[in-house]
Amino acid sequence: MSSRVSICLGIFLMALSSAWAGRAYSAADDPQVVKDFEARVSSYLDLSKKQAPAPKPTDSPSKLAETHDQIAEKMRAARPDAKQGDIFTPKIAAYFRHQIAATLAGHDGRKVRASLRHAEPVQNVPLQVNARYPQKLPLQSTPPTLLLNLPHLPRELQYRIVGRALLLYDAQADLIVDFVPEAVLSN
Repeated sequence: MSSRVSICLGIFLMALSSAWAGRAYSAADDPQVVKDFEARVSSYLDLSKKQAPAPKPTDSPSKLAETHDQIAEKMRAARPDAKQGDIFTPKIAAYFRHQIAATLAGHDGRKVRASLRHAEPVQNVPLQVNARYPQKLPLQSTPPTLLLNLPHLPRELQYRIVGRALLLYDAQADLIVDFVPEAVLSN
């Protein structure tokens, strides 16, 4: 194949992938996509409340760890087939990628990127839905400016950045609920 044909084929494939990506998400879909995300989060929390009511406050680290383990086991049993994309469907993931990219390209983008670079970086971590957040790794916080551009979460759940992925993290169960791979492309 000549280099000219290869270049034309490459351009065609890039245009085709851009067109496909455009169908996955459109700004006009924002309210419906956010509503779908919120419904999926609500369903998860309903299941969580049925499986494991809020733990009793304690000052004991060992009791707290034991409670986290019990809650996590109950949630894993309640969601045995949980997989990446159950909450962050392709359309919802595209929305989140768009919001994150817009934030990074916006007025405060430089500050957000600097915050992500200066936080304890978490790279090359294999992520798995329903798995415990890796114990030896820090829970990197999500910059407030970025949080302002993402749908609000109930207090039981948090957004976390791990490498380039955006996690939906259940702090009570210490579980990865779902994640968007390659969500943060401009560290």
